[in-house]
Amino acid sequence: MCEIFNVYCDESCHLENDRQKAMVLGAVWCPLDKSREIAVRLREIKQKHGLSPFFEVKWTKVSPAKKDFYLDLIDYFFDDDDLHFRALLVPDKSLLRHNAFPGQDHDGWYYKMYFDMLKVIFRPDARYRIYLDIKDTRGAQKVDDLHEVLCNAHYDFSRQVIERLQLVHSHEIEQLQLADLLIGAVGYLNRGLHGNIGKMAIIERMQHRSGYDLTRTTLLREEKMNIFRWHASEVQG
Repeated sequence: MCEIFNVYCDESCHLENDRQKAMVLGAVWCPLDKSREIAVRLREIKQKHGLSPFFEVKWTKVSPAKKDFYLDLIDYFFDDDDLHFRALLVPDKSLLRHNAFPGQDHDGWYYKMYFDMLKVIFRPDARYRIYLDIKDTRGAQKVDDLHEVLCNAHYDFSRQVIERLQLVHSHEIEQLQLADLLIGAVGYLNRGLHGNIGKMAIIERMQHRSGYDLTRTTLLREEKMNIFRWHASEVQG
């Protein structure tokens, strides 16, 4: 029987003119048959720290006062063999030169980056259900465009490998909240920020547990903490 995976995608500072230097696209994925068990465990960690099971984990909420709670989440991610993370880091959006490529704009480039982020996750003998956080009113069109790009790039014209690509609300999906936390940490570090003790503790724990500094490309087959640092010069030179 074909194995099915849920893939939970989020992004940080992906807009063209948001005055943020670094952009991060990322995904947490796990087997479909483990997704409920993982969600329950993440809610239990919230309750262990005196929080509602419906508390929404977000990088922007991280504070020194809740440091131990967030460190528990990070440790759970590394301890559970069914959880995986992949991030694509664009360290400096100001180097992009879309007009050097006929027909390319920021949206088109964005979909290419999403494909580059996800392509190493997919196996032709498995099935994938992809969930994206609702960000703006253009979400439905973005889902249609991204689904088409991903399927065509994988010759999955009948959409048998990528079964579903769906918008969801992050406050309802525990794994999507975990993705937000991991993506936020990678982005914070690569923007050169360091003012929040709680956030720095998370980054240091991720570096320690992964063995990576979170600023450079990891091995392609790294399945726990996989990072690809994309350089404009590689494509845009």
